[in-house]
Amino acid sequence: MADKTIVCKDCGTEFTFTESEQEFYKEKGFDNEPQRCAECRRARKQQRNNGNRY
Repeated sequence: MADKTIVCKDCGTEFTFTESEQEFYKEKGFDNEPQRCAECRRARKQQRNNGNRY
């Protein structure tokens, strides 16, 4: 396995999907590669969490 360069579907920035991240995804049984960079994933997670508060 080798590092992969992926383009974030939200901001268009290129990010690296490292070998160790690929191994982690494989261990967890994830079939799909990430589609968002770490910053966009954090922002999206925060948006979801803010929407769930009462």
